[in-house]
Amino acid sequence: MDKYVNLNFKNSALITVDVQKDTLDGQPFEIQGISNALPHMKQLLDTYRAYKLPVIHIVRIYKADRSNVDLCRMKLIEEGNPILEENSPGAELAEELFDDDSIRINSKLLLSGGIQKITENEVIIYKPRWGAFYNTPLQEYLQRLKVGALVFTGCNYPNCPRTSIYEASERDYRVVVAEDALSGCYARGIKEMENIGVLVDTTENIVHMVRDQMD
Repeated sequence: MDKYVNLNFKNSALITVDVQKDTLDGQPFEIQGISNALPHMKQLLDTYRAYKLPVIHIVRIYKADRSNVDLCRMKLIEEGNPILEENSPGAELAEELFDDDSIRINSKLLLSGGIQKITENEVIIYKPRWGAFYNTPLQEYLQRLKVGALVFTGCNYPNCPRTSIYEASERDYRVVVAEDALSGCYARGIKEMENIGVLVDTTENIVHMVRDQMD
């Protein structure tokens, strides 16, 4: 890592991508590896919460009238697979991310482009397509907080996280990926991320780096 991509975790934010109930093991939109990654995500979340650093949960929600469904999933949903549908249990964030099960997504607020606040430092943002920055308030929110680095976790690297990581890189954020807290990572993908200046590391090492800088 050179000086241009060195990380300052004091102005970083942690991002989870699409970690929703429908994507977990045994659920309608099961994504292999998500359930196994949950303990690592929780470890990172606990660390960021303890230091009152920003946490942003990025979610996908499909309207019941299907008006915001991307073309590649329209057939699946038309055939009677209501995945990630607004106001459904499956669209909720995975309970394993929290210490209680009282967190509920406000679909109306999120679908209107609003930011749902969970705590003073933790929010939910809806994205209409793969990337977390595409037609979302994420960039404005990060700028308001003066965030310069992003740590990515979630579901599922080849799709939404990868797109979001490249979007973050395009905006000159310093980017970190917790490979054991992100499903779908593979050797070539990790090398591609490293080639654009992304730090790919384990949750344990990232937690140590955050603590070393914050304490």
